[in-house]
Amino acid sequence: MEPIRVLQVVTTMERAGLETMLMNYYRNIDRERVQFDFLRHRDGEHAYDAEIRAMGGRIYTVPPFNPINTNGYLSALNMFFSEHRNNYRVVHAHLDCLSAIPLRFAKKYGISTRIAHAHVSRMTFDIKLPIRMFYRALLPYTATDLFACSGDAGKWMFGKRKFTVIPNAIDCSAFSYDAQNSERLRRENGLSNRLVIGHVGRFDPVKNHAFLIEVFRKIVNQRRDSILLLAGAGNTMAEIKAMVREYGLDDQVRFLGSVSNVPELLQMMDVFVFPSLYEGLGISLIEAQSTGLPCFASQNCVPDSANITGNVRFLPLDAGAEAWADAILREVGSSANRQNCTQAVRDAGYDIQTEARKLEMMYLNFHGR
Repeated sequence: MEPIRVLQVVTTMERAGLETMLMNYYRNIDRERVQFDFLRHRDGEHAYDAEIRAMGGRIYTVPPFNPINTNGYLSALNMFFSEHRNNYRVVHAHLDCLSAIPLRFAKKYGISTRIAHAHVSRMTFDIKLPIRMFYRALLPYTATDLFACSGDAGKWMFGKRKFTVIPNAIDCSAFSYDAQNSERLRRENGLSNRLVIGHVGRFDPVKNHAFLIEVFRKIVNQRRDSILLLAGAGNTMAEIKAMVREYGLDDQVRFLGSVSNVPELLQMMDVFVFPSLYEGLGISLIEAQSTGLPCFASQNCVPDSANITGNVRFLPLDAGAEAWADAILREVGSSANRQNCTQAVRDAGYDIQTEARKLEMMYLNFHGR
């Protein structure tokens, strides 16, 4: 029998938290039973596209939603779902509040299961916020099922309505700490006898890289041997690079771009810093914990539920960069030998092999409606 096909509606498939989560499930689901296709909102070739095609997925493109081209966007969605109404019985949308728009057309053309998936626990206050809030109110009328990456994200997006938490699960075996491998990687990358601070995340205002640079600047004032590794790409990278140059930190901050070797990077770090303005959960924080890294995250911005190993220290952003730097340096000075925490991550329900089987059964049940 042919596998059922589930349409994943995304912005794009670059290396970022949501996209990495989706790929983790896609790699581990039984693709002889369930196959993923992707409807994206950006043209061109993106980081995961070749792998998607190699695994049998199809990629379709519609123009991005914006106030200038609203009619063109709605027309493109209408045409897509009109043409593909018989190809899908399950549509899974990952556009947060804006998921209401494609799900509206999926409903119009009779697609029986329409999933809205919450990946954030708040939104940036900007000119687009009223539009997002308008579409958030429409979600109950367009979606049949509600998913969230955490309880915080689900409560913010769906209020008192019932939702299902789908963990941002990872391949725990890939993030298992190995002291000998760590030392080898540090030696090969010129990091022996250095204090290595790390962060993994796209360059976007919500990830708060500017604050991270301020924290690192304070750390360097006390530890000149410090290095900051920044993995990720995005539209704020140029301004962060300019900030690094202004502070004279060029030799101590490494911009690694979009990378596929995150497990190796985490092996090389001493501390993981995650000062986001808001997060639904933060998959890179789960990965960092699996390798036993002490982690620092922004209080009331990153959900408490993200602390699944007890290794996450939450600090308020308004405490300031110096307070963060002092706390990080105290942790480095007092921490015991680093431990492998993969079993704790598995026990908390973040093992991808287990969670992929659960999602697979959900899709199969949905398809039988």
